[in-house]
This record gives sequence, structure tokens and C-alpha cells, in this order.
Amino acid sequence: MLFSKQITEQIIINCESLETRVAVLNEGNLEAFSVERPSEERVVGSIFKGRIQNLEDGLQAAFVDIGLKKNAFIHYWDMIPEDMARLEAEEGVSRSRTTRRKRYAAGEMAKIMPVGSDIIVQVTKDAIGTKGPRVTANLSIPGRYLVMLPGCELRGVSRKIEDEKERVRLKKIMARLPVVPNNGFIIRTAGSGGRKTTFARDMRALVAIWQDIEEGIKNKPAPCRLYQEPDLAERVVRDSLTSDIDRIIVDNREVYERLKIMVSKLSRIGRARLKLYDGDAPIFEHFDVERQIESAFRRKVWLKSGGYIIFDETEALVAVDVNTGRHKGGKTQDEAIHQVNIEAAQEIGRQLQLRNVGGLIVIDFIDMRQRRHQMTVYKELKNALKNDKARTNVLPISALGLLEMTRQRAEGSIRASNYAECPYCRGRGVVKNPLSMSVDIQRHIAAILRRQRKDKHPLRITLHPRVLERMRSEDESILVDMEKKFETSLSFVADGNLHAEDFVIANADSGEELYRNSDH
Repeated sequence: MLFSKQITEQIIINCESLETRVAVLNEGNLEAFSVERPSEERVVGSIFKGRIQNLEDGLQAAFVDIGLKKNAFIHYWDMIPEDMARLEAEEGVSRSRTTRRKRYAAGEMAKIMPVGSDIIVQVTKDAIGTKGPRVTANLSIPGRYLVMLPGCELRGVSRKIEDEKERVRLKKIMARLPVVPNNGFIIRTAGSGGRKTTFARDMRALVAIWQDIEEGIKNKPAPCRLYQEPDLAERVVRDSLTSDIDRIIVDNREVYERLKIMVSKLSRIGRARLKLYDGDAPIFEHFDVERQIESAFRRKVWLKSGGYIIFDETEALVAVDVNTGRHKGGKTQDEAIHQVNIEAAQEIGRQLQLRNVGGLIVIDFIDMRQRRHQMTVYKELKNALKNDKARTNVLPISALGLLEMTRQRAEGSIRASNYAECPYCRGRGVVKNPLSMSVDIQRHIAAILRRQRKDKHPLRITLHPRVLERMRSEDESILVDMEKKFETSLSFVADGNLHAEDFVIANADSGEELYRNSDH
């Protein structure tokens, strides 16, 4: 079944053996992109029963064994659940920084929670680089329409629901819902327009999850995992299926059937929007996502006006440089610079979300002499980040012409998960890692085999030895299944002269070259 590419907003889900990819398209343009791999365990959102290993009064933090390779890090002020901290996080209610970050005297925390104590924590930030995961004792369990806050009595409405009449209506509904002792609830953005029965059903599901967690708290020894967020496909449907989404299209029947059951419980309208893709071309190619991904993650990103942006990502910060490039518009030089900076601000907001970069970000816009131009660019960037699910803090452009901002970083960036250190230049550049190359090669093999269903030929794939080693040692069963599925045979030849990202797929009988990936 083929689909039109002109739907306003849609979610494309590509499920493969080694990774699941999700793209959000708005009028065909890539707005958001996520990748999840079974081999790379995701722990953000998971709840653990951990054991305190050591307390560091100087850092005002503790290290907790939660059963992973690296101990988790937790601030003292996050070790004891606080109602106001969670209300601030969910509803945007401000309070003093000193109240939130109470300092504990030397030995004070050891009396409250000594080394060896069990503690229930939730991962808020994945392990990045040499740092272990960040955790908190302020737990939250997201449902479709509600977020459950165990350990408190708060009830509220997400600050992202801005319509005051709707907020009042939702608060009245919340007041009529059953009281669950020692558990608070926040209505999520997706709850806007919802009915009492919808929220009651979601509340029952969340209570059931929490009861299972409580059972684990009582009976399981630390360290252990008590709760894990669903996989990427289910999370996207749960969090993104709103009235704005016209379609959700998935290319895997098993995942489609699973999501169909899930969606039918959430929304009758949503079930009609879920579609199974079964076209011959790979789903990301059919919807022009593959090309947009490749262009989005280049170091240099061209703007429509002829200007361009340079992204340099390090472990500590991200540096973004804006240049006029080939731009020649505008009545004056000031106007031309202003136009490029406005367009750059819009694209930077999009790129930060696409790349999932976080931490400190410094943007060097082209120098603007007029203060009003600086303010419009600043406001344009803030507006571009308005729908970003990660928290951001954007400062006005400084006297040096630099804009500083921070973006919440819960997981590693897309660049960090898809690329390894280049063996050719020893870290001065990047090439795709063997896992990513294996995924790429399998994707192109499958596309060729689908096209030649009636006239089958065995294929010979020539590739770099490092990639072949990966495919032999870890992906052999997948390749065998592919041969059975398409009733053909695959042979692989290593060529050390090839670049790590180059490969050739040919007809094994005739030697005819069917595909060559050789841009290096």
C-alpha cells in the first residue's frame, strides 16, 4: 500500500532487527528524529531499587549501585522526595533556589540515609562519557493522559495547556477523580479536551503499574530494576498521538499489531490513523526521510537563503557558527545579515531537537549593530524551541555577539550513538560505526531483493573488513533469515582498500553492479 507524502503531520516508524527509527514529519519536512537499538539498553525513565555506596558531603551527592556498570549519581536534595520540586517540574511553579537546593551539614545525610541503605530512584539522565547515570528519588510514571507522582499528594494540570478555561475544566475533573493515597497526578498536554472516563481509565492503569513496583520494593533485593519505560515505538505513540497527528505509519506487521491494540485502548480516532506500510521501497526512502537525515547531521547545514550553519559538538558544549555564505539579499548589509540570522535561528532550533544535543550551547550569530535586530533573532530562537520537549534556557545575545543557552540532556546525542572515532584520522573526524554500517548494508540488500522478487539472483557484497567482522560475529542469524525470506543467497567479500563506509552490492552470477556506496 502506497501513501501520499502531502499529509500535514505524520509519524514514520521504521523497525529493523538492529534498530528502530522514528521520524516526525510536518508537511514532508523532518521535525524530529529518534533511534533506539536493542543492543544499547535505555535506562532513562526506569525505576530501580538501589543501594547507597558512598556519600560525598563536599559534592552534596551520593553514589548509588543500581545494578549497572557505573554507579548512579544523585544530589542530596534529590534523595528525599519534595512536593514543591515536582510541582515546579510539572507545572512551572517557581520557588526559591535555596529552598530547592538545601545544603546538608557534614554527616547530616549519613544520619538520614547511611551507606548501605536501600533507596528507590528513577533515572533522569543516561550515562554519558565517563559519567554514570543521574537519578532522583522524585518518581514520576507517565501514562497517556496523566503523570503519576508516587510519594506526594499533588494534583494539577501541565503548564503547556495554556487555555485558562480548559485548565479550569480539567482541574474540576481532577477534583472528581478518586483519591489515591500518597500519589499525586498531573494532567498531560495530551489530556486537553479529555473526559473524566478517559482520565479515570488512565489512572487505573497507572495505579496497577505502581502496585507492581511496590511489590518489587517489598520483595526484591537491591540492586534491581522495578520499572522500565516501553520501547521507542510505544513511547512515541503514547506521547505524540494528539489531534495534530494525521497518521502514524509503521513498516513492521508485528509492531503494527501491537500498536493497534495499544492505540485502541487510548483513542478510537487514533486507531484509524495507524497504518501499515508494505511498499517495495524502504519506508524512510519513500517518505524522503533518509535524505533529510543525511543532510541534517552534516557539520555544515545550508540555509535556503544561501547562508549556512556550522555545528561542532564536543563532550562539554556545542558550538554553532552562522555565516552569510552565498546570501546576497536585503536592501542593506544590516538587513541581509538580519535575514540570515533570523533563518539561522529557526534552523538552529530545529537542528538542536533533531540532533538531540544538550548541555551548554554557544551560538555565534553574524554581528548585528542594531539592538532591535538582536532582540528579534533572540525571540525567533526562543519561538523555534517553544515545542521542544527538553527544557531550555536561552539568554539574550551578549555584547560579544554570542548567544548562550542550555538544553536538557537526558541521553546521548544522535551523533554520539551513530558514529565511532575515525581510525583514519584518530578522532579528528567521524565515520559510521560497524553497527550502523551493518544496518545500512542490510537495508540496501533488502531493497534490492524486494525489487527483484520475480527474477532472483544471488548477491555478492564487497565491504570493509571491520564491517564484515561485525556481520559475521553478531548479525549472521539475521542474514540467514533474509536469505530464507527472499529465497536467495548472499556472499560477502572483504576489501581492506575500501573506506569503512564504502560497500558494493553486485549480481553474483553476472558481476553486474547493483549498488555502490562510495562517497569517500
